[in-house]
Amino acid sequence: MFLENTVNQKEQFGWIEVICGSMFSGKTEELIRRLKRAKFARQKVEIFKPIIDTRFDDKRVISHDSNEIHSTPVPSAANIPILADKCDVVGIDEAQFFDDEIVKVCNDLANIGIRVIVAGLDMDFKGNPFGPMPALMATAEYVTKVHAVCTRTGNLANYSYRKSKSDDLVLLGENEEYEPLSRAAYYKAILREKVSKMNVKDPEELSTKKDA
Repeated sequence: MFLENTVNQKEQFGWIEVICGSMFSGKTEELIRRLKRAKFARQKVEIFKPIIDTRFDDKRVISHDSNEIHSTPVPSAANIPILADKCDVVGIDEAQFFDDEIVKVCNDLANIGIRVIVAGLDMDFKGNPFGPMPALMATAEYVTKVHAVCTRTGNLANYSYRKSKSDDLVLLGENEEYEPLSRAAYYKAILREKVSKMNVKDPEELSTKKDA
């Protein structure tokens, strides 16, 4: 997990915490929990999210369990340091949608003594590392990987399977667009997709045509 107190109090540097996982794994829920604890401790907290994330609300970060916290939508990572002046804690949701500058921004904030808590998808719908998330996980002091429950097997799920036919990398959606799957269920679903796209002729149909 993560530490909220350093042993050497003379060290003025902050740190980075990354919360990652698939869709419906509770990333935002955990982000909100940590930020609310910091607010309760009377720390100055600012929360940011990419301006393209308008699924639930334009100016609030809202989890699937309807927990929420006020946030500031920003068009790019470069806006965050300007708005995070004199903060103790900075929260960033849906970090995978930011440009690569988010990695430098988070490290710069940590280097001036700010605790940075980042939540985001670690993989896209194709099962590939998503945007700046790998670099954020590599440079963070603490990484928490949370899991959903596979809708087909009941096992732990760490893949976000896209049910729609869209091939766009960024496609906002919820239950109607995505479902969390385990490794086995995900790859079976992908295999079925590939087979369905193949133009496979029925052997019985071919033999009937030859006889005719």
